[in-house]
Amino acid sequence: ERKFSQGKITTSLWNAMLDNGIDPTLANELSEIYAWTIDFFGLQPADSFSVVYDEQYVDSVSVGLGRIHAAYFRHSGADFYAIPFVQDSVESFYDLEGQSLRKAFLKAPLRFSRISSRFSNSRMHPILKIRRPHHGVDYAAPYGTPVVAIGDGKVIKASRGYNRGAGNMIRIKHNSVYTTAYIHLSGFAKGIKVGVYVKQGDVIGYVGSTGLSTGPHLDFRFYKNGKAVDPLKVEAPPVEPVLEENLSAFDSVKIATLNLLNKKGM
Repeated sequence: ERKFSQGKITTSLWNAMLDNGIDPTLANELSEIYAWTIDFFGLQPADSFSVVYDEQYVDSVSVGLGRIHAAYFRHSGADFYAIPFVQDSVESFYDLEGQSLRKAFLKAPLRFSRISSRFSNSRMHPILKIRRPHHGVDYAAPYGTPVVAIGDGKVIKASRGYNRGAGNMIRIKHNSVYTTAYIHLSGFAKGIKVGVYVKQGDVIGYVGSTGLSTGPHLDFRFYKNGKAVDPLKVEAPPVEPVLEENLSAFDSVKIATLNLLNKKGM
């Protein structure tokens, strides 16, 4: 059954689904589609969404979600459309200009958590009680929460122990410019070691509280040309857009998709 759902954010996307009587697993689907373009840890009360999708039934019993036909997200005053289009036999989501919603880097290395500490050049350390730089973003999450690589790359460090307060940590080199680090892990995913290549979204470790830490969280760090930068402000380049020879077909799909949203999926 094709359905249209919409809602406004009050506290979180998950709660917005519950508040509007929508299957909350749709939040998972939207977070996957917009994982590279919307910071789901920074949603605001004025944000809203609309989505046209299939819900699957056996007789009258819902057995889960099917295909997403169209999606729209209003976030921080900007409009984000998701147009499904098949290119090279693979269906992906694109914006209105035909740019892929999939970026070189994910917005965050784990899902459904909260930011407990931001990037700062002078932060009061919760244990040492002195001010010093905190060149990363802390994501508070339950012990054992999977941590994923935000982009393709090679593991250049996978060390266990105290590590000057970092605890168990993984460092990934994505290219000649960008490197990321994942700190205070409880442990590593199977097969993770120095020299291994990982893909974007691969689980590399799990949230812990090793090293100098007051509780389970991930300290995530982002480096550009060897210099620490604020992970929340990194603008990642998009992957391949709709090819010129496919633009005419894409425009037809785009019009049909926008009509679906405007007609509320009917």
